Amino acid sequence: MMIKIIAQNIFLSIRICGSILPMEAIKAVIFDMDGVLLDTETICDRTWETAGRELGLKDINDVINACRGCNKNDTRIILKNKYGKEFDVQAFMDKTSVLFHEIETKEGIPVMKGAVHALEYLAHTGYRLALASSTRGETVRRQMENTGLLKWFESITTGDMVEHSKPDPEIYAIACSSLRLKPAQCAAIEDSPNGIHSAYRAGLKCVMVPDKIAPTDEIKHILWKLCASLDEIPLIFR
Repeated sequence: MMIKIIAQNIFLSIRICGSILPMEAIKAVIFDMDGVLLDTETICDRTWETAGRELGLKDINDVINACRGCNKNDTRIILKNKYGKEFDVQAFMDKTSVLFHEIETKEGIPVMKGAVHALEYLAHTGYRLALASSTRGETVRRQMENTGLLKWFESITTGDMVEHSKPDPEIYAIACSSLRLKPAQCAAIEDSPNGIHSAYRAGLKCVMVPDKIAPTDEIKHILWKLCASLDEIPLIFR
C-alpha cells in the first residue's frame, strides 16, 4: 500500500498541464531564433521569392520550406539537388543576402509575438536559456543585439559551428553540452519540422510554435507541446 501511494505521488509530481515530464526536471530552454523569436522568415521569403522571379526559378516556395532551419551548407545541397549542379548557388545566396540587408536596414526585424514576455518569465522562474540557430553567428548576434534579446541567453550555438544543421541533431547536442546539461534536462522551442526533428533526435522535449509550416501528424506525435504563440510558454513551464 505504501509503495502504491509513493508511486502515485511521484506520478502527480511530474504531471504538468496534462502532460507527463521525464523523471529529470527541465532545467534549460533552448530557443531557435528565426521564426520563433524574430520574424526573419517573412523577410527571407520575400528575398527568395524576388531572387527566384529574377532567375526564373520554378517551385521556389517549395524550396524555401525545404530549407527552413538549415544552415548554409545544407541549403546549398538542397538548391543544387533542385536546380542542378550548374546552378550558381553562391550568386543566388549573395542576391538574397543583399536584399535581406536592405530590408533589415530600412525596416528592422520584428520580434515575434510573446517573445519578450516568454524570455522574461523563463529567466525569472529560474530556467537557463540558450539559443540554437542555423544562422551564422555574426548575423545571430547582430540581430539579437539590435532587437534587445541577446542579453537573455547564456549560450549561443549557430550554424557555422556545425557541419550539418537541422534536422541533424548536432546543433542541439552542442547546445546542451555548452550548458553542461543532458538533453533530457532541456526543452527546445521550434517553429519548423526540421527544427523539431533536430531537437527530438538529440533527446530534448519539443515545443512547437508554428510559423510558416503547420505540423503534420508525424510531427505532432513527437511533440511535448504545440502552442499557438509564445504567449503560452508560461502555461507550460511552471
